[in-house]
Amino acid sequence: MLKKDLVDKVSSELSMQKQDVSLAVDIMLDTMSKALVEDRRIELRGFGSFSVRSRRPRSTKNPRTGKIMDIPDRKTLHFTMSKSLKEALISETE
Repeated sequence: MLKKDLVDKVSSELSMQKQDVSLAVDIMLDTMSKALVEDRRIELRGFGSFSVRSRRPRSTKNPRTGKIMDIPDRKTLHFTMSKSLKEALISETE
């Protein structure tokens, strides 16, 4: 699903203008991004939670050249789905 699809769906469900819904989605995503940059956890009940995790530095081999490369430590985004979403996904596959 694209952001445009989300805006279309929400605007049709709420009978609101797409511009207003698009602005609300932009504000929501911007607020979430800022919270994650500040290392804060985001929890959306019934959907899941987002958190930032640190990955340790490591060495790896470039498969093309065979050269050993050092990968520095970095932060990654981690998503944990809620129990209700997990159950819905499991029941969908059965």
